[in-house]
Amino acid sequence: MPVWQKANNLATEVFQLTVPLPRSEDYGLTSQIRRSSNSVSGNIAEGFGRHTSKDKSFFYTIARGSAFETQSHLLYGQQVEYFTPEKVENLYQEYSALILELNRLMRALG
Repeated sequence: MPVWQKANNLATEVFQLTVPLPRSEDYGLTSQIRRSSNSVSGNIAEGFGRHTSKDKSFFYTIARGSAFETQSHLLYGQQVEYFTPEKVENLYQEYSALILELNRLMRALG
């Protein structure tokens, strides 16, 4: 699924973005943003594996929520000057495009 591939690639980018964060963030921002970004592709995969449209849509909705959560963490990371505005803008836009793709998938399911 191209949408899963995109989500998985974004999770890898987020992981790389967080590598230089201070150890004091291991149980804070680092953990939260990694989990939310990884949750997007995980829930897309789980939804894809479900049989009914209702089940699929449920997991795609969870994935979309995790994408919004990741965007929020990116903005926070920029505000506290962990992430550069350029990197955040790029990832934020990529997550926005992914959210639109998830919306299209859910509409197609009815």
